[in-house]
Amino acid sequence: MDQQHEHHHGHPHGGAGHHRRGLRHRLEHLLTPHSHDAVDKVDPAMESSREGMRALWVSLLGLGATAALQVVIVMVSGSVALLGDTLHNFADALTALPLGVAFVLGRRAATRRYTYGFGRAEDLAGIVIVATIAASAVLAAYAAVDRLIHPARVSHLGWVAAAALIGCIGNEGVARYRISVGRRIGSAALVADGLHARTDGFTSLAVLAGAGGVALGWPVADPVVGLLITVAILFVLKDAAREVYRRLMDAVDPNLVGTAEGALRGTPGVLGVAALRMRWIGHRLHAETDILVPHTLTVVEAHAIAVEAEHRLLHAVPRLTAATIHTDPDSTEIHDLVAHHHR
Repeated sequence: MDQQHEHHHGHPHGGAGHHRRGLRHRLEHLLTPHSHDAVDKVDPAMESSREGMRALWVSLLGLGATAALQVVIVMVSGSVALLGDTLHNFADALTALPLGVAFVLGRRAATRRYTYGFGRAEDLAGIVIVATIAASAVLAAYAAVDRLIHPARVSHLGWVAAAALIGCIGNEGVARYRISVGRRIGSAALVADGLHARTDGFTSLAVLAGAGGVALGWPVADPVVGLLITVAILFVLKDAAREVYRRLMDAVDPNLVGTAEGALRGTPGVLGVAALRMRWIGHRLHAETDILVPHTLTVVEAHAIAVEAEHRLLHAVPRLTAATIHTDPDSTEIHDLVAHHHR
């Protein structure tokens, strides 16, 4: 039994008007594929895109200001290490561009070619960000090894240390903001970008530690700490790559699956959940499920159970915007009925 239903959560749940519409509404969709699309969840999803864009703008301005302050100190001190950190911060600020493009694309309506919409653009942006983190690790390692081979004098250590602190604080602030917003709206790419900003904070700490070591008479302190920070960046790269990989492979939190199964099984008339599939499309969650219902039900009665199951599912699972629910007659009941008939 496969039915189609586009459900608006804004409707009242009582009254004569709802009763009159209900029968007509059911009869219109009895014989079409059953796909529940929560229209009122589109606005929150759009709002999450706006929140993501706002996070990108704040990050761009924050990192831009941080890099601008560092440029001034680079001009005063002539520190090549600080110049590298400054360029790194500018590059990090520019990673907002692919994410911004992804958020804008994600707002486009689905087409006959892209029937699920364009939310996957965020996953592509996540790949770009992971590649940028990898490039950061390579550049940091190269700079550290080059400094070991070709030692260079660092002057105005006080100013360099101050600029390093500015870079570290600025990047950590942006990182916390990006990661917080990314997890709240379900954007793996924005979380990865936040982790990237955190790596730049580590790079700034390398500059600070190196300046301290030079001040204490240990010239190789800067490149040695730079190599250690490269290792830290690789660990951050691993976490970011794992998160983006899981999203590309349609992985979801098993706790969300458990919550969804509980909501479905708790629906009156649902005898069991035969299958449940969930996937992220951008920062919106979609679900498809087969539920078992008594074989004695009419099509209208089975449809009503599916509607209630959809209600519970959408309200129970955060950021779930669409659910396709297929109702199947309970095979156990049918088997018992056939066996009894043969006896």
